[in-house]
Amino acid sequence: MADLATGDSGQWQFWIDRGGTFTDVVARRPDGGLATAKLLSENPEHYEDAALQGIRALLGLAEGEAIPAGRIDAVKMGTTVATNALLERDGEPTLLVITRGFGDALRIAYQARPKLFERKIVLPELLYQQVVEIDERVTAHGEVLTPLDVAAARPLLQAAFDAGIRSVAIVFMHGYRYPAHELAVGALAQEIGFSQISLSHEVSPLIKLVGRGDTSVVDAYLSPILRRYVDRVADALGGVRLMFMQSNGGLVDAHQFQGKDAILSGPAGGIVGAVETCARAGFEKVITFDMGGTSTDVAHYDGTLERSFETLVAGVRMRAPMMTIHTVAAGGGSMCVFDGARYRAGPASAGANPGPTCYRRGGPLTVTDCNVMLGKVQPQFFPQVFGPEQDQALDKEAVAAKFAALAKDIAEATGDHRSPVAVAAGFLRIAVENMANAIKKISVQRGYDVTEYTLCCFGGAGGQHACLVADALGMTRVFIHPLAGVLSAYGMGLADLRVIRERSVEQRLDGAALDDMVLLLDELAATAEKELADQGVGEDRITVLRRLHLKYDGTDTPMVVDFGPLGDMVKAFEAIYRERYGFVMPGKALVIETAVAEVVGESGDRMAETVMPARDGGGDPTPRGHVQTFMADKSWETPVFDRTDLAPGDRIDGPAIICESGATTIVEPGWQAEFSAIGHLVLTRTVAIARIAAMGTDCDPVMLEVFNNLFMSIAEQMGFTLQNTSYSVNIKERLDFSCAVFAGDGGLVANAPHMPVHLGSMGESVRAVIDQNRGRMRAGDVYALNAPYAGGTHLPDVTVITPVFDDGGKEILFYVGSRGHHADIGGTTPGSMPPDSQTVEEEGVLIDNFRLVDGGKFREEALRALLASGRYPVRNADQNVADLRAQIAAN
Repeated sequence: MADLATGDSGQWQFWIDRGGTFTDVVARRPDGGLATAKLLSENPEHYEDAALQGIRALLGLAEGEAIPAGRIDAVKMGTTVATNALLERDGEPTLLVITRGFGDALRIAYQARPKLFERKIVLPELLYQQVVEIDERVTAHGEVLTPLDVAAARPLLQAAFDAGIRSVAIVFMHGYRYPAHELAVGALAQEIGFSQISLSHEVSPLIKLVGRGDTSVVDAYLSPILRRYVDRVADALGGVRLMFMQSNGGLVDAHQFQGKDAILSGPAGGIVGAVETCARAGFEKVITFDMGGTSTDVAHYDGTLERSFETLVAGVRMRAPMMTIHTVAAGGGSMCVFDGARYRAGPASAGANPGPTCYRRGGPLTVTDCNVMLGKVQPQFFPQVFGPEQDQALDKEAVAAKFAALAKDIAEATGDHRSPVAVAAGFLRIAVENMANAIKKISVQRGYDVTEYTLCCFGGAGGQHACLVADALGMTRVFIHPLAGVLSAYGMGLADLRVIRERSVEQRLDGAALDDMVLLLDELAATAEKELADQGVGEDRITVLRRLHLKYDGTDTPMVVDFGPLGDMVKAFEAIYRERYGFVMPGKALVIETAVAEVVGESGDRMAETVMPARDGGGDPTPRGHVQTFMADKSWETPVFDRTDLAPGDRIDGPAIICESGATTIVEPGWQAEFSAIGHLVLTRTVAIARIAAMGTDCDPVMLEVFNNLFMSIAEQMGFTLQNTSYSVNIKERLDFSCAVFAGDGGLVANAPHMPVHLGSMGESVRAVIDQNRGRMRAGDVYALNAPYAGGTHLPDVTVITPVFDDGGKEILFYVGSRGHHADIGGTTPGSMPPDSQTVEEEGVLIDNFRLVDGGKFREEALRALLASGRYPVRNADQNVADLRAQIAAN
């Protein structure tokens, strides 16, 4: 086989994103040119598989005709097959084999309650059909407490096999480090005849039984489904090299594609495509914005592909490297509803059927209808594929009628009289803010200054909202590639092959540990390099990246740094930690949590972009026509351009509409679009955005929802930070905490959906701090209390309150507070909740108006003295200090 990286210019390559609704195909012809196709993913009346049909169509083959393998160099795919099977719980019947006594560990999990205000709790359906507990137990240090009884295990596995189960996940306590028992039972399962055997130390060799166990079960549950699909495609392609996109952003040979690596296969291709195309345009710091009909995916890029190593997908915890992609239920189909007081845009969606009102299927008003009402989506410039015969234009009249009726209802309910067009603009603003808040979750909330980034926009609906989303975030540049509509498929062709190997370490970072890490990383890298060599990648195309996941001793929040000299790694860690959480802990020991070797095999498919000739006589394109639109709170006579009419150097000042096949880009007032020499569309804000200086006291139903979402977003970001930086299981995993924003008088303004019992009395705690420190607070002060006499609940619930001052540090604008249930605060019994206590001190250490931070200085010595005071001091002060630091960081 020829070196994969070189490709073969005399053959075709196909890059495919098989999505849930559409399958996108980008083909590189033998002459280097590109061709595209878009097909319905499910259309059994016309073809068996959309990916294969797309290949046949672009090769000009008849239906059912064999695909000539000799004409194709490679096929690179992303697929939702595994994702859909997980969402629909339609995977392979699976047996879980686990250490005796832990049969219900994955059901119990972390006791996390992500939706506390839900009255009907529906637990995710378990993936495994049966569970078998095996007599065996190894300690964290390798001591065998209970020897493995293979003879006793045989009939248990045989019974499951006889019941028809062919897929097994084997997960033993501390098996990630001591795998001998897993290997022995794996050999037994193979002897019995199981066709899919997922050993946890191979699938996810990381500490944490629940995450490792879930990942192993997912792998056993999905891999057979994936294997059948891969084999079917491979058989149809003959000997063509077939590769699949993994959740980590790298390609892998089809026969090494595993279920655990397939969850974000399609979206990962979009991130790779966005990053690669932006790099060609000269943009290195990127926020990707992929907006479809039902949801919007966003991601952050600043030189490296960001990954999460623990992710929750469809109710299942995954301990495997995945691209960090945040999804929000805001798309073109998000429904617009007035609830009697506020405008609401989403999260409910009209979906593809019936779809928006304008689709002529009797659907509800949606964000797409807002754009039709505002004139941003013009029926005459939109595909005419609607109506019973699928030959009619969008129904603008039905949209206008529904918005007129809605405007009347709003006026009667609130006395707020505004035109139907203004109502549509209000809903659109709310939808835009929701999408902007989603971007904040992967940028601002993690310490990144989003104004320094380029918004890379793709997906069918992205271009309609890109300028508005950028304005909501203070961003000034938007990038739209000519293949934005099929960018996920295009990304498959630009991706490299990647193999990531990792291992839990849990060792102090010092000189001796560095020597150990050199050996371990070399071992991991050698294993990964061999895998790439087996996939046909030459040595000259391989790059090895070595990284460590470091964390402060006593915490559970690792940061990823490049492996290198000790001092350099400490500096890199502290820089990342300070950027993320606003403080560092000098003198605190660092611990190596995980060692990671990532081996990259360059694909070599970095085609040169075609440089287009500039327009003779300057960049002044001619519009196809003019339409009436409503933007920036006023009506405009707006030119409409076709992207195919544009030439390099052309500049278009907003307001303007740029149409193309499958997408519409809105250039808002104050923005300018420029067409580059290689066909890129770059939108830049040329007029500084006017911010609202003051607002009246009348209730505006639009701004009420906008600010409601903004304040909620702040409280949610606080909770995210608290969960990430805390140490105790109570706060980090059980989520027993609450975060909220309070007015200057201590009244509750907004809270995240956290613990109701906390939120009901936190305002009293804020008012107690205000009353006892009136006139003495200064910027940088933080207070802590748990006193039941000052709004506290029980003593383990410690509240941390931070006053927020104006820029001059003179006036307190509002307060933020976080309350967390500490695992122990002293008292007569561990856990600090003695049922027979008669005095408050028997419950633990009483904290009343304690200045935790004084002018920006953490008073750790005084805090530890307080925690050690009284008749029943705390039992683990380090844990309390770590959790209080996390609460400070959240505030």
